[in-house]
Amino acid sequence: MIHHVQLACPRGSEDASRAFYIGLLHLTEVPKPPALAARGGCWFTGYGAELHLGVEDDFRPARKAHPALLRPDLDALADRLTAAGYPVAWGGDELPGLRRFHTEDPHGNRLELLTPAATA
Repeated sequence: MIHHVQLACPRGSEDASRAFYIGLLHLTEVPKPPALAARGGCWFTGYGAELHLGVEDDFRPARKAHPALLRPDLDALADRLTAAGYPVAWGGDELPGLRRFHTEDPHGNRLELLTPAATA
């Protein structure tokens, strides 16, 4: 079982991260322990997953590697992301029984969002 997945973000990007992960993905922020909070970044949880964004001074977005998050509200989420100007690239039927799309967070990190096809 996985406790969390970490993505990198540029220094000073916490507000943009919060706007995306809380405002659009509807995750909840998890307070970082004080010893780690001083490093910057932010942590989020929701829909059975925990996602940490850690500051990387020589930041480069993850373009291929990505977390895949299960979401029951896939179509509504795609609509919110599109309306906010984020890319939504629907996948084909390569994963039987799943509907999915890829997007990017405000830092350019790739994310995959999916739902079982039976609930779509």
